[in-house]
Parts: sequence; C-alpha cells; structure tokens
Amino acid sequence: MSEYRLEPWEEGDQPLLERLLGDPAMTEHLGGPEPPDKIAERYQRYLNAQPGVVEMFKVVDESGVGVGSVGYWERDDADLGKVFETGWAVLPEFQGRGIATTATAQVIVVLKAQQKHRYLYAFPSEDNHPSNAICRKLGFELVGLTEYEYPKDSGNVMRCNDWRLDLFAD
Repeated sequence: MSEYRLEPWEEGDQPLLERLLGDPAMTEHLGGPEPPDKIAERYQRYLNAQPGVVEMFKVVDESGVGVGSVGYWERDDADLGKVFETGWAVLPEFQGRGIATTATAQVIVVLKAQQKHRYLYAFPSEDNHPSNAICRKLGFELVGLTEYEYPKDSGNVMRCNDWRLDLFAD
C-alpha cells in the first residue's frame, strides 16, 4: 500500500490546485469549478499559510507526486467562538484508496497537538457520500444539516452536513 504525506504548497504546484478546483467533476459537490483568477488567488494564500491559523497542504505519494489537498483554517462560530474547519480533495484517479481519510487524520493530529481550539468542523455537501463517510470514520459527530456558502462571498449556498470533532477528547 502506498504511503501519503502532507507537504506545504510550493512554487510550481498551481497546476495541481487547478485540477482540484477547476474541474467540474472535482467540484460537483462544491457548486462547480472556480474561475482561473480565483484559483490563482487561493494558490497565493496557500503559499502564505499561517500555521495555527490557516494551513493548507498538498497530499503527496511516496514519490512526491501531488494527489490532493487538505487543510484547516480558523473561523468564528456564533456560539463557540473560534473553531477550526477542515476540507479535502483528492484527484479522481486516486480516489477510493483512503487518501483523504489518511490526510485528514494527519491534520487532526496536528490540531490535537496544538491544543488551540476545542472543535474541528467539516461541512461536506449532504449528497457527498464519500466525504460524509470520512467524517464518520474519523469520529466526527453529526451536528445536523446547515446551509453553507462556498466559496465564501460567492453567493453559492449549499446544503451541508455539519460535522464536529472534539479535538480535546481522547
């Protein structure tokens, strides 16, 4: 079985992000592909990550080939204050191998070690069965159904499952 690890985004990685966010098949559960200028802006944000606040990683295989992305970011919750949120994507030819589960588990380890915020949230579309299965496998609790705008300020509102993981639990 192949091993997958997280690495910071680097110069030259933008084509991977373009495949992850610019392809209609990859963004079916996210409201469709992002335009090239928005992907370029996002890529610059990924290059300028602020560990402990927002950090996006590329997921690479043992030979260093980029197969996906995963990360976390801080957000304000009306009831809980600051929390973390996570999201992931894996290229179609690598899906179904547990890569997103493995990568997200690695992010959880990073966040548990920080002991900064108690909760990590994920908001997969209610009809994105593989992403909802990842949340279940990793011990997230289903809080309920919610509406979520993605990308932020896009006007694209999705119906999502609201999953929460207690980072302070054993």
